Amino acid sequence: MSLLTSLVPSFTRSPSPAAPRESVQTVKPVYDLAETDEGYALTVHLPGVAKDGLEISAESSEITVIGFRAWKQPESWTALYRESSDAAFKLVLTHDNVVDIDKIKAELRDGVLRVALPKAEALRPRKIAVR
Repeated sequence: MSLLTSLVPSFTRSPSPAAPRESVQTVKPVYDLAETDEGYALTVHLPGVAKDGLEISAESSEITVIGFRAWKQPESWTALYRESSDAAFKLVLTHDNVVDIDKIKAELRDGVLRVALPKAEALRPRKIAVR
């Protein structure tokens, strides 16, 4: 059992599907996932990604984040050393239908994407009044 599965059993990383030849090379971004009573808070670090280069999709039991970097290397510039690549970011998280996909909210600021993933109403804790 992976550490992610043991901490948050309803979320797992899904393996990357075989990429077609014409697709862009991608890397998995650094991310954090925290659980609250109301839902999950996903924080994804996407340096160099602007709002117009960001794609977030939520389908049945899968959430996908794809980010394309906006920076382009000038023609006259030659790097002597570089730790980061120009590869796009791709993160795919699967869940056991615990997220209400109609109420997902996302915000990108300073290269950090924050996504609020509210739990489905049936999974939220409820207080029951006793008469």
